[in-house]
Amino acid sequence: MLRREDRQREILRKLKPGENHAIGRLAQDLAVSEETIRRELRVLAARGDVVWTHGAVQLAVVSNEGPLDRRMQENVAEKGRIAAAAAEYVRDGDTIFIDAGTTACFVARRLASVRQGLKVITNSLVVAETLGGRNGNTLFLAGGELDYDYRAFSDHVAQAYIAQFTPHLAILTVGGVHPDHGLMDRHAREAVMSRIVYERADRVLLAADHTKFGRLGLIRTASPEEVDILVTDAPLDEAHAQAFRRANVVIAP
Repeated sequence: MLRREDRQREILRKLKPGENHAIGRLAQDLAVSEETIRRELRVLAARGDVVWTHGAVQLAVVSNEGPLDRRMQENVAEKGRIAAAAAEYVRDGDTIFIDAGTTACFVARRLASVRQGLKVITNSLVVAETLGGRNGNTLFLAGGELDYDYRAFSDHVAQAYIAQFTPHLAILTVGGVHPDHGLMDRHAREAVMSRIVYERADRVLLAADHTKFGRLGLIRTASPEEVDILVTDAPLDEAHAQAFRRANVVIAP
């Protein structure tokens, strides 16, 4: 009989990316009971290796974001469409928070050309450079230790600074969105920053392109109920659409 660790490795070996695998089939393949398979899946799901729902299991698609400059070149058209739609929820003179995600940087670019008199709170150097010192905007930039990959500040100093503000609207991005596990990130400090803003903002606009849906990150940051507006670039599948509709989230465009 296989040891637990060997059985878990065998389960992962049998799963194929993007394919659901029935629990009964796994039990037959490994010659064990379905309850034994469920016990191993609980461990694998807790580690983030698999997603297990409705009697089937699949490998987790993990968000693996690289340095900012490289990520800024990915899905450019999609992020541009999201930015244009997101900007429609911002009015001249609003107090807004914008995070350090690449889609948020695209939103900042759009706002620089269509809005003025904004009070912009951010932890992103890119957002600060894009919106600060123009159109009568006022900039509040968190400081602390700079994360060079993200070109952003998100340590405890930055977190304490951001916690002082209550923006009218927070424009947040995400590492992954899953219908059962919620909103997730792979960067621990950015995840904490997001949680602070979810608590402090009057409204939250989540800007996420289609590649983020169905992904798992390392750390859960929020649930769909904490989002007010979801702006994405493609229709959601039914599972994700239901999760956000149940939470009464406005889905745009």
